[in-house]
Amino acid sequence: MRRVPTIGSLVEEYLAAKRQLGFALQIGGQQLLDFASFADNIGHSGPLTLALAVRWAQSSKKSARLTWARRLEILRPFFKYRLQFDPATEMVPMTFFGHAHRRLVPHIYTDREIAELLEATRNLKLPDGLRPFTLYTLFGLLTVTGMRISEALKLHVQDIDYESGFLTVRTTKFRKSRLVMLHTTTLDALKRYSDARDQWLNGRSAEAFFVSGSGKPIANRTVHWNFEQLRTQLGWVSRGGHKAPRIHDLRHTFICRSLLRSYRHNRPVDKMIDALSTYVGHAKVSDTYWYLTATPELMAIAAKRFARHVEGGAQ
Repeated sequence: MRRVPTIGSLVEEYLAAKRQLGFALQIGGQQLLDFASFADNIGHSGPLTLALAVRWAQSSKKSARLTWARRLEILRPFFKYRLQFDPATEMVPMTFFGHAHRRLVPHIYTDREIAELLEATRNLKLPDGLRPFTLYTLFGLLTVTGMRISEALKLHVQDIDYESGFLTVRTTKFRKSRLVMLHTTTLDALKRYSDARDQWLNGRSAEAFFVSGSGKPIANRTVHWNFEQLRTQLGWVSRGGHKAPRIHDLRHTFICRSLLRSYRHNRPVDKMIDALSTYVGHAKVSDTYWYLTATPELMAIAAKRFARHVEGGAQ
């Protein structure tokens, strides 16, 4: 008698096939394994069904339709993959629980807030004497480049070329690498940190660019914990849809400010968006538009341009 494969084995097969094609599927892969564990624990056998998918989606601790919709979205590619092997597989409708994504308005930082953040970071009193300088330089780099924090924390010492003025981001979110051009002031700031880091390590080699006092790469959770402490200290109140300002909002801020500068200098916005999308490492220009927020400054310029358009003037 042929043994019926477990859902766990089917998920493992799917993940192996996708990863051979270059997909990381780290978070999504873990969620699929959670689904498989759920299905096997309740004794499900046979084809994948919509009822099973819905039951797993609603087993989440968060009883919100948005959460359920996102969980179904994770399952859909796996179900589609299984359909080619088992025609009895039931497909998951795109909007069974409604849309899986909603855009919460980000917190767009002011110049004053960024200055306060950097000043407070530099003055941190920590047992790890290098960490304030590490965080100060890290937050500064995120502010002026719009890099993802994961990209910055993965930087190696050799990824910054001070002569050419480029920083190399390797194996990004979309498994691509790119060059990021840096302003001379940014290069100077990175060089000051690099010298201070090497002096602190006193001959010990460091592979990662941003390190803790021990010479090991500074952890993402450590950065976020310190940022949360600084945010509380500064008394920031969110101006967006999230509970509090986030590190990722520095990326939103960079993209919005880049567009604002283009408007102020009367540069072709469509060309600037193409260049900006490449600079920040987006796979599609539409992803860059997703980051844009209707700030008062942008809306004021847009209103003036629209008024000139209505009056038949120059754009």
